[in-house]
Amino acid sequence: MNFLVSLRHATHGLVTVWKREPNFRIEIVCGFIVCGASYYLALSRLDWIIVLLLIFAVLLCEIVNSVMEAIIDLLSPRYHALAKQIKDMMAAGTLLMAIASVLVGLWIFIPYLMK
Repeated sequence: MNFLVSLRHATHGLVTVWKREPNFRIEIVCGFIVCGASYYLALSRLDWIIVLLLIFAVLLCEIVNSVMEAIIDLLSPRYHALAKQIKDMMAAGTLLMAIASVLVGLWIFIPYLMK
């Protein structure tokens, strides 16, 4: 029973991030597009694993970024320079993961497109 309760809470968290975070929705759509391209190009099993791990890594970074922003807003409801700095650094981490995913994705996809 505890597993099902945990699963319900996790599902509620996903619904919450979907509703509140436009970047998460954009990243989900991009992930589906990449999965469609991966299927169409018949990626190898290893390339599929890498692509899926990258998609989920970007989504996880976005969720962690959103959680950190919510915590900072809760702890520092008024503007604070340090709070802004922390939020900017978290956003930078998500951006770096997204850039790394695009670069690795190009490295994987270009040979398939050249065939």
